[in-house]
Amino acid sequence: MAGLGNPGTKYDGTRHNAGFWFVDELARRYNGIFKVESRFSGECCKIDIAGSTVWLLKPSTFMNRSGLSVKQLSSFFKISPNEILIAHDELDILPGTVRLKNGGGHGGHNGLRDLHAQIGKDYWRLRLGIGHPGDAKKVADYVLSRPSASDEIEIRRTIDDAADEIERIVIGDMQKVMNTLHTK
Repeated sequence: MAGLGNPGTKYDGTRHNAGFWFVDELARRYNGIFKVESRFSGECCKIDIAGSTVWLLKPSTFMNRSGLSVKQLSSFFKISPNEILIAHDELDILPGTVRLKNGGGHGGHNGLRDLHAQIGKDYWRLRLGIGHPGDAKKVADYVLSRPSASDEIEIRRTIDDAADEIERIVIGDMQKVMNTLHTK
């Protein structure tokens, strides 16, 4: 599982780092500690969920090169794309909404664009809604800024909702997870 975001304290609380927030929450719940792994161009953490070893990854390559880090880890451990979950911010859905899907286009998201180039598009995606600023020219500043207090509460709630479903995701019960998350 990889969370997409940008490294460094400058970006910690930004909307674009919602994917990092998700894997940080999993590490907290499952007593994992992230460590820098240069061979994977990121920070990694190994945890056990539902009797399975799960690798959490936060690429240090910045959003636009996230695919490199994911490819390095997945190639090393021989993890196929359909066994990978990518948690990322999603402009096209409102804060307080989370969606799980397999495959699909990148929708202009540069992190997903690089993942498509590196590993293809047949991976699972946890789309964490951050909303849209309403003007395409404002998107870059919007994703690299902090959400309002109310939006952050909603984003964090969806992260908790998704983390509550992680055991079902790991065992592959994706339809039940989608039914649960998509009705909230």
